[in-house]
Amino acid sequence: MENAIETEELTRTFGAVVAVDRLTFHVRRPEIFGLVGPDGSGKTTTLRMLAGILAPTSGRARVLGYDVARQAEEVKARIGYMSQRFSLYGDLTVHENLDFFGEIFQVPRRERQERMSELLEFAALSPFRNRRAEYLSGGMKQKLALACTLIHRPQLLLLDEPTTGVDPVARRDFWSILYRLLGQGVTILVSTPYMDEAERCNRVGFLSTGRLLIAGTPQELKAAYPYEVLEVRVSPAGQALSLVRGLPEAIDAQMFGETLHLVVRDARAAQAPVQQALQRAGFQLQGLRPIPPGMEDLFMAFLRLARSRDGSV
Repeated sequence: MENAIETEELTRTFGAVVAVDRLTFHVRRPEIFGLVGPDGSGKTTTLRMLAGILAPTSGRARVLGYDVARQAEEVKARIGYMSQRFSLYGDLTVHENLDFFGEIFQVPRRERQERMSELLEFAALSPFRNRRAEYLSGGMKQKLALACTLIHRPQLLLLDEPTTGVDPVARRDFWSILYRLLGQGVTILVSTPYMDEAERCNRVGFLSTGRLLIAGTPQELKAAYPYEVLEVRVSPAGQALSLVRGLPEAIDAQMFGETLHLVVRDARAAQAPVQQALQRAGFQLQGLRPIPPGMEDLFMAFLRLARSRDGSV
């Protein structure tokens, strides 16, 4: 299968700061690849290099067969790039924004009108075509921004945290649109800080401090997980967290809502000692059971392993 994106040792520095550190990965065509990591992990810098906006300090990247350093204009003509702060024009209507971006991308007038109608219907924005963009909800603004990004029929979408700051319903609707685009053969690279969105991707790359920790399908990442997880339902959970972190069975422990996720090497063997320790300390234990690791469990484990290899823990 031809790859839409290929990087090799891709690096970007800003003075003494290494924002992207020898990044090597690929995105197949077509798929949704999620670049997942917290703020400051290098996601935006990576997408800006792949979009031909920011030159790499070293290493190489090819997008749709073009070298991003030497053929940036060819890359820009064939991709759709949606930045974190995509610049819609608030004083223009939905229709006028689409028309404006069609002009920027030099879409012929006759084709542009047909394409605008398609996108308004596709993004469920037809009833709002005459509404000024400043009066749209956050989710509708994101859908309009995506529609503007699609006006010239790009083969590849680079989406930088497109659902940050929108409500859960709008996030679900946005992802529904992405799946429909995937079905039309569009390749999508989406960056996100949300671990639940990683589950929605065909493949995922975990990024931290500019480095790729691991990449694969969600199923492959779970199969590579070297530990097991105990879900602990206990009250009060916040106080119990300190206790379980100090247990000899514990590798790590984190709060997940009102429960604790206790990372251990053998979940079944750890159950009895954990239960006894909590009860001796006077905590009210409502439940204790092994569960499959979630994406956040996976990210923390692979981050811990990377730090261990680097000697930073």
